[in-house]
Amino acid sequence: MKKGTTGNRLIALILSAVMLISWWTVYQPADAAGTRQERGRVEVHYIDVGQGDATLILSDGHAMLIDAGNNSKGTAVQNYLQKQGVKKLDYVIGTHPDADHIGGLDVVIYKFDCGEVLLPDYRKDTKTYEEVEDTLKIKNYKAVHPDAGDKYLLGEAFFTVVSPAGKKFDSANDYSVAVRLEYGRNHFLFVGDAEAEAEQAMLKSGQNLSADVYKVSHHGSKTGTSEEFLEAVNPEYAVISCGEDNSYGHPHGEVLNLLRKKGIKVFRTDEQGTIVAVSDGKKITWNMSPDESWKAGEPKGTGKSTPEPAKNITYILNENTKKIHRPSCDSTKKIASENKKRTKKVLRELESEGYIPCKNCLGR
Repeated sequence: MKKGTTGNRLIALILSAVMLISWWTVYQPADAAGTRQERGRVEVHYIDVGQGDATLILSDGHAMLIDAGNNSKGTAVQNYLQKQGVKKLDYVIGTHPDADHIGGLDVVIYKFDCGEVLLPDYRKDTKTYEEVEDTLKIKNYKAVHPDAGDKYLLGEAFFTVVSPAGKKFDSANDYSVAVRLEYGRNHFLFVGDAEAEAEQAMLKSGQNLSADVYKVSHHGSKTGTSEEFLEAVNPEYAVISCGEDNSYGHPHGEVLNLLRKKGIKVFRTDEQGTIVAVSDGKKITWNMSPDESWKAGEPKGTGKSTPEPAKNITYILNENTKKIHRPSCDSTKKIASENKKRTKKVLRELESEGYIPCKNCLGR
């Protein structure tokens, strides 16, 4: 009788152990990332942050974030990550120093434990960039400046840096850290705001740029996504992250026409909100159908877009409220001297740094 009881107990223990191991294998993350994502799949979340970029990638309980939207979007990105169960980020990538990409990074870096923070070896002398640098110091992190060809493991997936390749560029956009994510037979390409010069450098490097999903450069601007570059990527799907009725006219008709000509299925955050792609290593499924409107952004100077003034116009900036004023605006008299700054930068550039045109003197 005791022998049989012992045998039954042993079998019960074995079954319990098998069930526990099975549960652990499917649901338990490999580290403290905290996500409850199943093994055997990679999720790519193209987060709707308006006119900006933010992408969360989950793989085998590990997580990485590429950009975090504008200055006002940090908390929204934080909340989205927490809803996905993210407690730790293996990697945080700030593709380049423009505010619509790194504006929310200071919040994310401060709120989450971060394994590595990747930034290009290029900085801008802006308050937004300084806030990111200050937060790195507070957390005792040192940013890594990756080179083309560097590879990083992310759970069951890995990604390769494909740009920049040490070349000097004229535009900050061309310094964007671009990565190609690989999981099984599926590939995703992210190029930040890379423009024509960076695209040519990537093509000349001979790197493999092919991808099933292409995160369209520069929010669908015609300054990127040349036909030659798109042919090298040869994607089945494209995702455009931009804000509804944005002042830049993104996405531009030239890019949409090219994508349509190539038969590429397009998703866009301005019309569809947050977009999620799930890969099992063989095929990719989506949380919605592709967009079918093919509607380009409004041309400059019409609708809600901001007319671009001549470059020799001087503006007054309030570095506290992040407002842009004409020198004649009554509001400039109320700005404290330590917060007042004069600049000859054009409106588009100032807006990309997180500044907002005054409604009274600039009509917005």
